[in-house]
Amino acid sequence: MPGGDAMPLLMVELLLDAHALLGESPRWHPGESRLYWVDIDAHRIHRTDPTTRRTETMQLDGPVGCIAPRAGGGLVAGLKGGCALIDVWGRAPRPFGQQVLADIPEQRFNDGCVDAAGRLWVGSVTRDKTNPAASLYRLDPDGSLTKMLGGLLTSNGAAFSPDGRTFYHADTPTHALRAYAVDPATGTLGEGRLFHQFETGTGRPDGGTVDAEGCYWSALWDGWRVVRLSPAGELLQTIELPVQRPSMIALGGPDMRTAFVTSAGKALSDEERREQPHAGGLFAFRVDVPGLIQPGFAG
Repeated sequence: MPGGDAMPLLMVELLLDAHALLGESPRWHPGESRLYWVDIDAHRIHRTDPTTRRTETMQLDGPVGCIAPRAGGGLVAGLKGGCALIDVWGRAPRPFGQQVLADIPEQRFNDGCVDAAGRLWVGSVTRDKTNPAASLYRLDPDGSLTKMLGGLLTSNGAAFSPDGRTFYHADTPTHALRAYAVDPATGTLGEGRLFHQFETGTGRPDGGTVDAEGCYWSALWDGWRVVRLSPAGELLQTIELPVQRPSMIALGGPDMRTAFVTSAGKALSDEERREQPHAGGLFAFRVDVPGLIQPGFAG
């Protein structure tokens, strides 16, 4: 891939042949040594032990766009109509905060991440990709919900720099990653700038994460790869994948040097499925620079 060094495909391991419809939101839980992740369209939350590959599953009654561990135990989740708390594994979600999307049938919550102060930044997605009506919100631990950005199509790629002063975000259909100044104390967004523009036809930025050197990893939907970008937005590394639609990347494992990548297997033609029989799988590979332990949601 021009502009970066490709790692051979054989370095990428199929950790779990999950056949997910829309795998997303991988989150490493260091206390449990488990990877949590979701299948949005199958309405499922999974947690996988990478050593044994044993996976437990929670079945919900609607889409689950993202999850994150809570500081006090359990999970916070972005669902169809709003956010919810899951107090104990297997227990039904209970609504938390304003259910801001409950009366907007063409939207649901999508990508999200937690900042150092324990706030969840979570965005929505529109079914109609010509209608820029989606938004990015900040859910505070007290349940208050604040709109941070509007005019979006698909809110994605949320991640913070190691010092918490830069917020990365993608509106996926624009092929652009943007970086915003942020006040870590107040959670206020400042001026945004273009961080990296991907060429049309080479994949669109979906979920992302930041490593200990402040480099940003992005999974490229329809791009067959994940990439690592420098803090200046320069392409440093390309990891090719055996699936067309990688959806999000997370860094974890005992030394935080294992990359986990979810993918999607829905809406593929018979020919496409023959070409990528493990679409919807969970993939892993090793990296040189460790990731950052993600804070827990404080609510």
